[in-house]
Amino acid sequence: MADRVTVIGWDGSPLTAAARSALSAATLVAGAAHHLALPEVPPAAERVRLGSLSLAARRIAGHRGTAVVLADGDPGFFGVVRALRAPEHGLEVEVVPAVSAVAAAFARAGMPWDDAQVVVAHSRTLRRAVNVCRAHPKVAVITSPGAGPAELALLLEGVHRTFVICEELGTDKEQVTVLTSDKAADHSWRDPNVVIVIGGTGPAATAEPAWLLGRSAAPAAGRGWAHPQIDVGEGESTQLRAAQLARLGPRPGDLVWDIGSGSGALAVDAAALGAAVIAVDADRHSCDRTAAAARARGVQLQIVNGRAPHVLETLPEPDVVRVGGGGAPVVAAVADRRPERIVSHASTRDEAEAIGRVLAEGGYTVECALLQSVGLDPRTWTEQQRNVVFLLAAERPVHRPDRT
Repeated sequence: MADRVTVIGWDGSPLTAAARSALSAATLVAGAAHHLALPEVPPAAERVRLGSLSLAARRIAGHRGTAVVLADGDPGFFGVVRALRAPEHGLEVEVVPAVSAVAAAFARAGMPWDDAQVVVAHSRTLRRAVNVCRAHPKVAVITSPGAGPAELALLLEGVHRTFVICEELGTDKEQVTVLTSDKAADHSWRDPNVVIVIGGTGPAATAEPAWLLGRSAAPAAGRGWAHPQIDVGEGESTQLRAAQLARLGPRPGDLVWDIGSGSGALAVDAAALGAAVIAVDADRHSCDRTAAAARARGVQLQIVNGRAPHVLETLPEPDVVRVGGGGAPVVAAVADRRPERIVSHASTRDEAEAIGRVLAEGGYTVECALLQSVGLDPRTWTEQQRNVVFLLAAERPVHRPDRT
């Protein structure tokens, strides 16, 4: 194993004394082509181009001498330190950090970023990164080839955002471009780049200091979710909403469809839990109510006025779906899109059986419960309202590879 492994961050500025000292003693230096071209790299040192981090880590682990790994920005912030410290390599490293690309991007934009979400976009996570951009008013996206500004813009179609695109930060080719998201797909962008995505209606700006990264210092409009209110739709009680949210489990990176959003209560709760939400309703008044509820809660979501199932054809792929209206035909159309989870409800057993049958035929594992809730006046303990409804929750089986 290498006698010593030092990971040096590089942000385009002159190397620190600690970085120069580590490099001067290195017998192996790993990095990208522009790192290996730095004049401080010892001519006699073995040079390893960083392609596969796993292969480079094995080379370093087998080296007898002093190794240095050069990386852009802060190597401990979505960087190589995690890969090098993986148990299979057994490497203990010393880190000389630099300014991260995200910090540099926000500095170029002159913006604070303690209230920003930070996501990494590559081929496997691009869609989830886009969903975070849908759900939050300030997001920094660390891109990769094939998952850059143009791809972000294409997947954000229909959602207006402003892009601050920072190309090749720290180099003499550095460029910062500000444009609307609908224009970003028309350009070719140089790697590496960071995209700051801004827009929507998030919590009001505040001068108060933040205390938790990625969260606004502005207080949320109320604590908890599934608050009691005047619900619309037969059987759609607060208790049903709470049970539906529990089965859906919306989380950051998810896209939720709320079909038949009604008052918008469930859509707003899902957005407050960090998910991106598209609320669909055929009634314009219901769409207006949903928009007002989102503004009051300080969350953002996309509202589509149209009738399911036809309006669903052009929507981006969902992760979880609540079907609040339309019955078995709408549930069947949703199941064809293969979300992970679907929840619905029915006021009669015949309707519940029809929905359950459609879900089972679609390959979903289905559970059904008869929920009864009775509202009581705590002053007199007399019954105020009684709701009885069938709750159906379906989950798409996960096919795991055979490990035998």
